[in-house]
Amino acid sequence: MSGPLAGVRVVELVAQGPAPFACMLLADLGAEVIGIERPGTQRHAPDAHSRGRRSVALDLKQDAGREVLLDLLADADVLVEGFRPGVTERLGVGPQECHARNPALVYARMTGWGQDGPLAQRAGHDINYLALTGALAAIGEPGRAPVPPLNLAADYGGGGMLLALGILAALHERTASGLGQVVDTAMVDGVGLMLAPFHAMAARGQWRERGTNLLDGGAPFYRVYRTSDDRWLSVGAIEPAFYRAFLDVLGLDPVSLGEQLDREAWPAATARIADVVATRTRAEWEQAFAGVDACVQAVLELAEVPEHAHVRARGGFTDVHGTPHPAPAPRLSRTPAQRPDPAEPLGASTVAVLAALGRTPEQVHALCASGAAGVPAEREPGTGVLA
Repeated sequence: MSGPLAGVRVVELVAQGPAPFACMLLADLGAEVIGIERPGTQRHAPDAHSRGRRSVALDLKQDAGREVLLDLLADADVLVEGFRPGVTERLGVGPQECHARNPALVYARMTGWGQDGPLAQRAGHDINYLALTGALAAIGEPGRAPVPPLNLAADYGGGGMLLALGILAALHERTASGLGQVVDTAMVDGVGLMLAPFHAMAARGQWRERGTNLLDGGAPFYRVYRTSDDRWLSVGAIEPAFYRAFLDVLGLDPVSLGEQLDREAWPAATARIADVVATRTRAEWEQAFAGVDACVQAVLELAEVPEHAHVRARGGFTDVHGTPHPAPAPRLSRTPAQRPDPAEPLGASTVAVLAALGRTPEQVHALCASGAAGVPAEREPGTGVLA
């Protein structure tokens, strides 16, 4: 293992969404991540979030499977779980049991609503957490329904990113105290943090109906425009110098559009700009703005991104068994992240991990035969070799 987190062992009770994303980030940065999955689980197709970790199949509802997990945690640095509050306690692997086995363990929890509160036990998804925080109400066109911004904001930004940060903070604190702690990460908390500047704007009376504000598409200099070939051009020319450069390439007189920050002038200015942008293709506008500092960028489709010159120059994607994956980030100069490994088959590391914990081949066979542990279907239980 290489990278700044080399030597850190993370045990993940595999769930969905933000917790696997956080574990992907840790694995990319060099942590050893061991994913615990139930034998016979019907997986989603492996994706980028599955990369970089080993797979061990354990049934935690069986005493023998639970004991293997606790033995594994005795020498681990972090446990990550993304279930509803109380699930791991009912399984007998809650913070109390795990800290009894390893007081230095960082017990990291990922939920949508948090570990407590009136909604703690309610089901939810990204769109619901955005709804409660006010983020969803702020995204979209005026007079129309709010627009869900994929599941990036709550799941991965407010959830997975914050979870990874909390884990690193707890690991850092442990260097002084020698003790682990529980990290309670909730997507509603994370989205709330990201909304801090917008709450401040609203408190000052500077936030109006969605789609009419400076940063939500209301301003003619901060929105997207359709090109003649039905593609899109993004414009973020907030600063006056960039706005002037933008209008200069379009051949528009700034005076004729009114003052840049005059909200009353925005609708007419937007219509004028849209008419001009619609006269050329996206590629023609890319050429026109090449080398011009106007904060203008073509809107790329997902399939176009890996081949873009800037992305290629920075090595923004890496090949993982024939599939393009976004490369690990951030980039560190002295301890760079490693190239990610593909996802393992379910239970591919069960035998190796059990052996490292001191289980004999006979014990491994018995665990697999009872269903407390599992290996890939083509592997002979207890031997670690292909059948």
